[in-house]
Amino acid sequence: MGMDIASAQTIDAKALYQQHCAGCHGEQRTGAMGPALLPESLERLRPSELLKVIAHGRPTTQMQGFAQQLSADEIDALATYIRTPVLPAPRWTEADIRASHRLNAQPDNEPAKPVWNGDPMNLFVVVEGGDHHVSLLDGDTFEVITRFASRFALHGGPKFTPDSRYVFFGSRDGWITKYDLWRLRVVAEVRAGLNMRNVAVSGDGKWVMAANYLPHSVVLFDADLNLKKSYVAATLDGKQTSRVSAVYDAAPRQSFVVALKDIPELWEISYNPEAEPIYDGLVHDYRMGESIAKPGFLGIRRTPLEEPLDDFFFDQSYRHVLGATRPKTGDGEATAQVVNLDVRRKIADLPIAGMPHLGSGITFAWNGSTVLASPNLKNGAIDVVDMKTWRLVKTIPTPGPGFFIRSHENTRYAWTDSMMSPTARDTLTIIDKMTLQPVATVKEPGKTLTHVEFTKDGRYALASVWEMDGALIVYDANTFKEVKRLPMRKPVGKYNVWNKITRSEGTSH
Repeated sequence: MGMDIASAQTIDAKALYQQHCAGCHGEQRTGAMGPALLPESLERLRPSELLKVIAHGRPTTQMQGFAQQLSADEIDALATYIRTPVLPAPRWTEADIRASHRLNAQPDNEPAKPVWNGDPMNLFVVVEGGDHHVSLLDGDTFEVITRFASRFALHGGPKFTPDSRYVFFGSRDGWITKYDLWRLRVVAEVRAGLNMRNVAVSGDGKWVMAANYLPHSVVLFDADLNLKKSYVAATLDGKQTSRVSAVYDAAPRQSFVVALKDIPELWEISYNPEAEPIYDGLVHDYRMGESIAKPGFLGIRRTPLEEPLDDFFFDQSYRHVLGATRPKTGDGEATAQVVNLDVRRKIADLPIAGMPHLGSGITFAWNGSTVLASPNLKNGAIDVVDMKTWRLVKTIPTPGPGFFIRSHENTRYAWTDSMMSPTARDTLTIIDKMTLQPVATVKEPGKTLTHVEFTKDGRYALASVWEMDGALIVYDANTFKEVKRLPMRKPVGKYNVWNKITRSEGTSH
């Protein structure tokens, strides 16, 4: 942080925190009125931005600036202190989860229809990370319906109920918010953990599951966010626990699939009441009743892996999980593997170099087969893999490493960014899905241009200018020309209700 060593030795950062910060952020920095101030929660906030927030506050929030009360060295000391781990590690129990729950009952005799005019299925939910707000955008008129404050640092993408009415947001510091998209209000909230990766909503809309880094847990709720069950993310013998990388819904299987970051296992938790029983360990013949089974409904069915998965992607049948493993060392290579959820083992390695970001991959028909196209966080390329043979079809060059690729069933083109590149972060590359060749680029010079999502019919592509004074740009999906621009505060992502509910092959699930 550039702090003078002699000054650091004379400043009691912990005392400064208790005096100026604990009232809003909690004595153990786990959050209260303000968000949690833990290393896990702040990992994506640049040191310079953190200093700026402490000194000058955060607009449209209750966070005041301390530049008039604290010296530069004291602000440096505070910034360093809140980036250090809390010891002993704070706990978040089932009692804490239940105590955090809030439910706003629906008024009697209220009409079950939107209070706004438009197609609820062509609605976009736009997360503005710059000032922690959400905008709801009409996908036909491209007009903002409403804008409201969100929890700090939403992460993992919002998830929708199948009737399009409700959306669930997850924040990095563990809050889940249920919002009524038709009546434009918060319905319920609960804090599932202290540092959360993402949430998933079951295909029938009855269950919500949260994946936590801190504590090491997976937590299950009903649709009103009442706690139903908490799972410790641990090995079968309980000797090792793990952070949880991600949880996603596998609707055709009526189950949640969970990846563990520190343990080489993949979990499947079925919400089908008729799920088959679970037999842990080796059994000669389960039909002979040789082992005591565990209930299949809401039970953990474990698949052993060679390496833990950092994130993953489903094929369209939901029989296969395609997951990436991060390198163990800074100069190491990531790996990618295919896991069959029916036979419960790895069946193939994916021939992708660099650091594939499979969680943002897409699938589409090509040359009589179905292929996966994945961006790469390390190499400037899109890797295309045949999903029948699991062989590499082609590596498509891009101007630099990217994070997202998106398309739609009704367009010939896929759009990908190079946002991880210091020189090409302002460029979107447009790829012909038939020829697997780049055919055009669009640019926003000097800015970060990223995260494309399509309208319900695939006619328009919306992209984010990922800056504090950013924008949402609407492009014609056939001509690639700009149609409209809406000012936004660092729009980190936008999500079309129809594409998400129908699990469009052109977007992540």
